[in-house]
Amino acid sequence: MGRAVAHGRSPVARFDDPTAIELLAEESRERVRQVRAGAPVKGLRANLRREYLQRQSTSMVARTVAIDDEVRAAASPQVVILGAGLDGRAWRMSELREVTVFEVDHPDTQRVKRSRVPTLERHAKEIRFVAVDFERDSLDEALEKAGHDSAKPTTWIWEGVVMYLARADIEKTLAVIAERSAKRSRLVIAYHQPALILHFLGPILRRIGEPLRTALTPTQMKALLDKYGFDVVRDRDMHEIGASLGAEVEQGTKTLRHQRIVAADRV
Repeated sequence: MGRAVAHGRSPVARFDDPTAIELLAEESRERVRQVRAGAPVKGLRANLRREYLQRQSTSMVARTVAIDDEVRAAASPQVVILGAGLDGRAWRMSELREVTVFEVDHPDTQRVKRSRVPTLERHAKEIRFVAVDFERDSLDEALEKAGHDSAKPTTWIWEGVVMYLARADIEKTLAVIAERSAKRSRLVIAYHQPALILHFLGPILRRIGEPLRTALTPTQMKALLDKYGFDVVRDRDMHEIGASLGAEVEQGTKTLRHQRIVAADRV
């Protein structure tokens, strides 16, 4: 929803996501339309929801552009998106025209997404949906079956997932990533570092069924990636990223220093 609100309205030229609204359910699309139209809303809750969505749109511009830039810079022949959700990169990034994209997610989530993507024009060379129930299925076996080639470089995108996983589950996935990553592969992770704001967000996220489980300092993240054979190239907080994209995005990401994006290369 944040990307859909920002599409066509962001001051950042590198941000563009026409896929976002097409991938939403109709109720969410209507909320986006109302925010974009500036339609009046009644009640404190409605106003808070609108304000949150507007802030979210700014943060999503920063996060999306930062990750897109890493994908372009790596220029791998394969991209694996872990917890792909409603990611639209395979349908909007022209740089993926010679790239095979593997979208990994829960079967139920993928069924919803696959029902919505027929209206979109594919930009990637090929899109392979890899249905994985992480509590039951082997990620390694699923990627092998889907035709992922571990002898070729891969860009791995792990966005909006790690903070909700226990440390043991993060390491289990990193072990698979390391095993399947040829040299010059790149891993891009969005994660949280410890911060006071998380003490306030934690109870809210638990109530909606998305409890925060892991926060890592940049030093801890580097040590973790070193353990699995990845060398950190960049690790920036969202405000630092926002400041590089102009005054408006800098202002909108002031409270997001707990959110970070790290890029690391296989060595």
